[in-house]
Amino acid sequence: MQMQFRHIEPHSQLKNYVEKMWIFESSGKMPVDDMKLVVPNGNIKLTISFQNGIVAAINGKLFSSKEHDITLTGLVDVPVILDVDGDVMTETIGIEFSPKGTYRFFHFTLNEIQNQIYSLSDVLGNLGKQLVELINNATTAQQKIVLLQQFLLKQLLLYNEDLIFEYCIDKITDSKGRITIKELEKKTGYSSRWLNMKFKEKLGVSPKNLSSIIRFKECYKACLDGNEKSFFKNDFYELYYDQSHFIKDFKRFVGLSPTKFEKQINNFGKSYYRE
Repeated sequence: MQMQFRHIEPHSQLKNYVEKMWIFESSGKMPVDDMKLVVPNGNIKLTISFQNGIVAAINGKLFSSKEHDITLTGLVDVPVILDVDGDVMTETIGIEFSPKGTYRFFHFTLNEIQNQIYSLSDVLGNLGKQLVELINNATTAQQKIVLLQQFLLKQLLLYNEDLIFEYCIDKITDSKGRITIKELEKKTGYSSRWLNMKFKEKLGVSPKNLSSIIRFKECYKACLDGNEKSFFKNDFYELYYDQSHFIKDFKRFVGLSPTKFEKQINNFGKSYYRE
């Protein structure tokens, strides 16, 4: 079995809101001994499955991104097991929106799709159905990418930016998840209740939850990139109260303790996270 993620450069006007784009190609199903585990990274994802489909297990529930469909995955704060549907050649296009990006393109309460995957036709109605049909009529991956980005650029013009929300997101990411809700209250002048409502509407989770994901992302990516030899590197603890705090978050986002996870094979999950 061969697989690869190919990076796609987003349109210049989308770069502030799209964290990454990729094409995933696989000759068949993932190896049986591979965990196929993808941990949360704080991004909401749009997926075009144009050859074969993708299946995902989230919180014990199975979701499917069917062939020739476009699906939207809400912000995930639990570990996910991914695999291709059939044991055949697979091609999938993925767009991952930054935490401050999704609300500019999809104008409904994003908390409604947290930890779930929906067909774009179900969340956008006729607009989603028209886009699915348009994308399916395109014959190449490059044509599909162009059409999808054109759709996103049109959506971007429909609503103005929410400067307070984006400011809070920037503070959380710049601090690597260490800023507190009390600090956000002081900096914005808005109450924690107001900020929580704003985040659940425009992202799907609370500021505190996003901070936990961003904090963990820093540690996880450092190990995958080879900058650290172990998840128990002391440098990580500047982001946490202590080792037990780190281990608690690790189990929450990975489903295993660091020592057990380090013994597992998770080549697909590593490739996905790096891209």
